[in-house]
Amino acid sequence: MQGPRLLLGSARRWILGSTEAALWGVTYKELKNLLKSKKVMLIDVREPWEILEYGKIPGSVNIPLDEVGEALQMNSKDFREKYNEVKPAKFDSLVFSCLAGVRSKKAVDTAISLGFNSVQHYAGGWKEWATYEYSEKKKEN
Repeated sequence: MQGPRLLLGSARRWILGSTEAALWGVTYKELKNLLKSKKVMLIDVREPWEILEYGKIPGSVNIPLDEVGEALQMNSKDFREKYNEVKPAKFDSLVFSCLAGVRSKKAVDTAISLGFNSVQHYAGGWKEWATYEYSEKKKEN
């Protein structure tokens, strides 16, 4: 029998509810598909220096963890000016990422406490993303 980890993200959310599904997060492949579909906002909660030094997942928006609560409560105009993106609505799909999943889980908790109900985290974070991307590029060559 398959465990809940093997269910796709949307099925997990339907069966378990958004809070419980957020605990598992999305896989690399699920995140790639979500980003391709443009139906998700990926928020990288690492510090700006980490992104400059190590890189970022294409399409992600950098909102450091200590700014997440304030950012999600900003008015739309201020959010756009600060982050150069449209502020997500409480029903929009959000995925949080960081280096390895610890800070992104804290950001999920913050977003849920503010009433966002379609929130997950990418537990593998930048470390896993970079590993998969490197191996995919290596296969192409």
